[in-house]
Amino acid sequence: MSHYTSHLIRTLSVVLAVTSLVLLIFAGVAAAQAAGDRILSADQYTSDKARRLAQNHGGALRELNEGVYHCLPWLEVQKQSIGFFKPKGATQDDRYLSMRVYIEQDPSPQFSRLRVEERAAAMFSRYVGPLLRRMAADRSLLTDGQLDGFTVILEWQKQAAASGERPIHETIAVFLRKAVVADYLAGRGSVSHLAEVAQILGWDGENALGALRVKAWDDNFVSTYKVANYQLASGVTCRQ
Repeated sequence: MSHYTSHLIRTLSVVLAVTSLVLLIFAGVAAAQAAGDRILSADQYTSDKARRLAQNHGGALRELNEGVYHCLPWLEVQKQSIGFFKPKGATQDDRYLSMRVYIEQDPSPQFSRLRVEERAAAMFSRYVGPLLRRMAADRSLLTDGQLDGFTVILEWQKQAAASGERPIHETIAVFLRKAVVADYLAGRGSVSHLAEVAQILGWDGENALGALRVKAWDDNFVSTYKVANYQLASGVTCRQ
């Protein structure tokens, strides 16, 4: 690992650990059930392949939605963002299991001064691995020949908005082939390798930034962070 990368990791660890979740709006007991409209229903697909995937793996999608809702309460799953969508640039009916989340964190001036690739690297390192593990928790997805890959879309507020202005969000979309994800989940690949082989696209607000190259690292924030005074709903168990 280069000196620059080591310095960046230390900087981001401090910045994001402080800003990532001082929010107390999650205090208390979670509602008993996640909103079902986060999942695109099978009857809304125009592709037979996608419809079959949605019908065959409906239970896995519901478990994914519930797991993120209860166990990662600072992530807001966007409406109809869990589903089997075509990846960007696909020339045939490839279908990736996709999920889009908005990351609730206070804007940090120190974080916003970093290059876009550095901010993208921080978010990739922190969330892509944990979300992939949840997305593929039902291993029947990995053995289904109709599923071609996985898409993780992360969105966050870029910086604090001035009075009267709309906040600007940044977004990255990470596209990974199924074989790469399977190797990662089996311990045959690292987060840094995922970043090397993924197709990563970025947006600054509504402005497309095109392809991004990021250097990722292992970040254990998701597995160690606990929201103060947050209580799981009765009967819910969180696994990493």
